Amino acid sequence: MEYIYLGVGLLSGFFEYLGGTHMTFGSHYRWVILVVATFAQACACFFVQGFGSIAVQVQAEMDISNLQLGLLVSAAQLVPLIGLLIAGELLDRYSERFVVGIGTIIVGAALCGAALANSYIELLVLLAILGLGYSAAQPGGSKSVANWFAGNQLGFAMGIRQAGLPLGGAMAALLLPFIATRYSIQAAFLAGGIVAVFGAAVFMLLYKSPVKIQSNPKKQLDIRSAITSRLLMATDPTMRNIMLSGASLTASQYAISVFLVLYLHTSLGLDGFVATTMFFVVLGAGIAGRIVLAAWSDRCKAGRYYPVLVCLAAVTVVLILLPILKTTNLVVVSIFMAVTGFFAYGWYGPWVAYIAETAPADRKGFALGMAMTANQISVVLVPPIIGLSRDSLGTFAYGWGALAIASAIVLFTTSKKKKEVLVAGK
Repeated sequence: MEYIYLGVGLLSGFFEYLGGTHMTFGSHYRWVILVVATFAQACACFFVQGFGSIAVQVQAEMDISNLQLGLLVSAAQLVPLIGLLIAGELLDRYSERFVVGIGTIIVGAALCGAALANSYIELLVLLAILGLGYSAAQPGGSKSVANWFAGNQLGFAMGIRQAGLPLGGAMAALLLPFIATRYSIQAAFLAGGIVAVFGAAVFMLLYKSPVKIQSNPKKQLDIRSAITSRLLMATDPTMRNIMLSGASLTASQYAISVFLVLYLHTSLGLDGFVATTMFFVVLGAGIAGRIVLAAWSDRCKAGRYYPVLVCLAAVTVVLILLPILKTTNLVVVSIFMAVTGFFAYGWYGPWVAYIAETAPADRKGFALGMAMTANQISVVLVPPIIGLSRDSLGTFAYGWGALAIASAIVLFTTSKKKKEVLVAGK
């Protein structure tokens, strides 16, 4: 039935768009918005999330260390530390159509420029510029879905939209290694740029805000005030839970994204194709995890945050077992990779839905930007640290172990704080 609704929504929404009319929350066009937002997310994340699939080729062709490889990821995520603060404010004042669209175009332009880079430093700079656009694409897409869905559909819709990240990475895992091997890593960068620009064009063409959501562009953007407000928001117990759990799970997710293929290739002895295939399994399971766990959060009697706690526990176990996984049996490895992807990527669906549900209606962008800023700290710091530990100690085991300990601590801390908040609420 939802496919029929989607077909009707596509046709009616297209004519409404041409006619310049606004849609309402009850319109079937919300399913079109969901598809478009998910597609735009997949395109914006295509190269960033699929980068790990060509890590072996990049390292060999550029003759760089694991630390330098990790710094490439950090460069792409450095600007969002500040960019997300600004993006959250912009999203509360202007249409997601332009904030997300322009941000994704910047991602595409930076990747096209990276295809022409002649040195490691030039590549670092261009990936830092990519981060500027990525700052707007991430929270903007989440807010666009939150504007159109509410109640017991919010988690399911948000899970589908957030599945765009591992979906983009999975498609990249299929295509980028082929492009990099057949042509060059520069061609892989160019392909990522083209995909991002195409996603931006589709989003800007089809997205429109519901009539109940009105932007407020009249207020001036005060960055100092925005930063101060976020520091105050960080004192709220609910926001602390969100930030701690998000930062921990993001650290594990990005460590897996960047180094899993290298780990399977160097530690388990799997050849490059098989290792990349296992990474595809991780991302495919991540797609399912984001949808299933977010849908569960809609109906979970223990609350929407409970699935996030389950993911913290599962990721802790996975990271403990990963260093002692010594088999090359592909059935066993595939099952382990599927479990890893389901929880290490799946947490984001219920996590974002929890933020969207608890934030005030006029401050969703603000809250999303705040929470994602905490995540960025992990993304910037963790890949270089994991890479350095591998270069210095000759193994990834210590890196996986440190992440497992961090997940366990956050699980204990946030579950305890959650109980305290619930008791206080009574």
